[in-house]
Amino acid sequence: MIEFANKEYFLLLLLLLPYIIWYVKYRKKAIPAIRLGTLGSIPKLPKSWKVRLIHVPMILGCVAYILLVLILARPQQRNTWHDKEVEGLDIMLAMDVSTSMLSTDIAPNRLVVAKDVARDYVSNSPDFNIGLTIFAGEAFTQCPMTIDHSLLLSLLDNVSTDIVEAGVVDNGTAIGMGLANAVSRLKDSKAKSKVVILLTDGSNNSGDVSPATAADIAHSFGIRVYTIGFGTDEQRTLPVIINGRVQYVMNEPIDYKTLQEIALTTNGKFYRAENADELARIYKDIDKLEKTKIKAMSQSRRYDIFQPFTIALLIVVLLKLLLEMTVFRRIP
Repeated sequence: MIEFANKEYFLLLLLLLPYIIWYVKYRKKAIPAIRLGTLGSIPKLPKSWKVRLIHVPMILGCVAYILLVLILARPQQRNTWHDKEVEGLDIMLAMDVSTSMLSTDIAPNRLVVAKDVARDYVSNSPDFNIGLTIFAGEAFTQCPMTIDHSLLLSLLDNVSTDIVEAGVVDNGTAIGMGLANAVSRLKDSKAKSKVVILLTDGSNNSGDVSPATAADIAHSFGIRVYTIGFGTDEQRTLPVIINGRVQYVMNEPIDYKTLQEIALTTNGKFYRAENADELARIYKDIDKLEKTKIKAMSQSRRYDIFQPFTIALLIVVLLKLLLEMTVFRRIP
């Protein structure tokens, strides 16, 4: 179905009326193409096809004017309404960015792999409302929930441990703070499913909110938390820049018990991942558990379709000029 964005231009079509009246009433007063001594015998002559089609250039001119007005009115089209099943799901990703995430037990390091898998998940979930919280010794929202996944992916790419090394946030692992921050973004959501995917490679050792308290708050708002302990149990020393100097610290073991308790409290699920493939499978598993099909009416955006009208206008104008220069050419 064709719609017009600038319908007010249709008023210009009213100008055709005085033109047609002028053409009908005053055309006969125009100077004749050939002067004859007498016109008495002309009506008795048979009418040729040229005479019968003498008004074609005028009609073509009117058609060209109508096409021009249609173009100015911006013809548009969009697909008809149709039912579409979408997933009613709001998600906050809570990602650990403490310096232990630089551990290379999962090459090239834990943070790079965690970001790559999260990027794939976001890219494959176009209908989801997704946000991102990052935490180390403190927590903050890197990106509020949005369906603008290009923005989310851009902000995800910027996630690094540099904020710890630069002293923007304290080093450490504030699991409770990270979860509480994600919950604060989800608590007012109207979605049927509200989910936090919390990924960490350490134990809670910072922050003013305990993991247990944050889990209770999440449960009170109907938010399920899927916890992921990411990394191997291999102990490694990591280079960390402290006060401009490189120091080596031992990465902490993952507190599986706390992560299990968070998942249990919130009716979620605990996972353990020791490589990129396992982490990717976990995201797929969560995706299957949480998908809630809802029916929604969808409609595509409007788009201009002036091109066919422009082509038709060009053809009509060229045809009019061709007829006036050949078949209906006037002799001075």
